[in-house]
Amino acid sequence: MIIGASSFAGTLAELSDEVQSVELYMPKLHVYKGSKLDRGALTAILDELSTLDLMTSIHAPYSAMSPTYPKDLQVDTSDMNPQDFRLMGESIELAATLGSKAVVLHPGRINGNHELAFTRMVSNLKKLASQAADCGVMLGLENKEGTDPTNLCCQAEELVAAVEAVNSDNLKITLDIGHANLTCGADSEKLRDFVKTVAPYAIHMHMHDNGGKWTSNYDGDEHLAPGKGTVDYKVLKEIPNYCGIYNMEVFSMEDVFCGKATLLKYLGKH
Repeated sequence: MIIGASSFAGTLAELSDEVQSVELYMPKLHVYKGSKLDRGALTAILDELSTLDLMTSIHAPYSAMSPTYPKDLQVDTSDMNPQDFRLMGESIELAATLGSKAVVLHPGRINGNHELAFTRMVSNLKKLASQAADCGVMLGLENKEGTDPTNLCCQAEELVAAVEAVNSDNLKITLDIGHANLTCGADSEKLRDFVKTVAPYAIHMHMHDNGGKWTSNYDGDEHLAPGKGTVDYKVLKEIPNYCGIYNMEVFSMEDVFCGKATLLKYLGKH
């Protein structure tokens, strides 16, 4: 079992004392000046990583409404231009350099026409998967929260349909348990069915918690420590052969400590 945490939860040194892996969150890693990669800043991070015993995953840029998200790193996988492909390519290339376990991608946005947005996303994902194959990198398409009606791939069936349409050995699924909980309205049976549906394709996981319902705070996507919300973590038993990272998407070391205890409890490791 590999437990990890996102890079915004603490310093690399702090994380290395508590988890086995770090997810390098590219939009907020401070390695971009505008949309241009600052290779000096990135090299400093890679140098520090080389001194630590940490595996890695990468979270690629995506589309976000948050005012704190860097405006020059917005990438909607349903509507990509050459700069967007360059940004995503830089995440894929970094993953190849580090031997990262996965590169996390967000699905696209529904900009008026659901079917057209889905079709364009699949076309763009095919191009990204081809680049990933050339680099020997695995991509994980993440399910988004159903409390935001502009998101594609909130439901398990549509997420699987996207992966099957791309039809690449280098594109599978990042199961985000917090997003699934919101989509399922904190109903443990619905969550169990969701997990069972995506289980054959899951190569990476995001672990965080919430109240299971829409709120004005990020549509309910609170990113609490696992165990501090309504997620039924017993559903993790529905993926018995999973060997990827359980990455905690939380915002502090305190949440890392708490979330780690919860995951160890429900995964049967005391």
